[in-house]
Amino acid sequence: MYSLALTAELTGVTNLRPNDTQETPFWYTFKVQCTSCRETHPKPVAVSRFETNEMSGSRGEANFVWRCKNCKRESSATIVAAPTPYEQADQPKAKPIIQFDCRGLEFTDFQPEGEWLAEGIDSGTKFAGIELQDGDWFDYDEKSGEEVSIKDLKWEIKRA
Repeated sequence: MYSLALTAELTGVTNLRPNDTQETPFWYTFKVQCTSCRETHPKPVAVSRFETNEMSGSRGEANFVWRCKNCKRESSATIVAAPTPYEQADQPKAKPIIQFDCRGLEFTDFQPEGEWLAEGIDSGTKFAGIELQDGDWFDYDEKSGEEVSIKDLKWEIKRA
């Protein structure tokens, strides 16, 4: 079992999470490596918790099924639960956002492509369409009259 952990400095916002619903699935984008031959796939792959793929040999389903071009082994990954929101804290701490079960592969690098959501701490203002690819996000909360931001993002893939 692995988790994708986030450390970030949230100012004026909390409850940071991917916009990940049945209607608007979030595609978690990773670099992937075969645990058998250590070959890394040349392109990032995208995984949705709402999409399942058949594994060969009637071995069930997984959110992501991949056959290594080098050693030809089939591997899979399944996202085990809905994402956990990242809450604002005095000291930024690494917190798991999602957990996944990998069989025969490892996710080695996360790319935060897609839409994220957050809320104003005091105002409850809903912020949508947040993009984190550049590493920072800044906006203005009309209700509180304050600038809000998400900075110093660090993504880690940890063995759970």
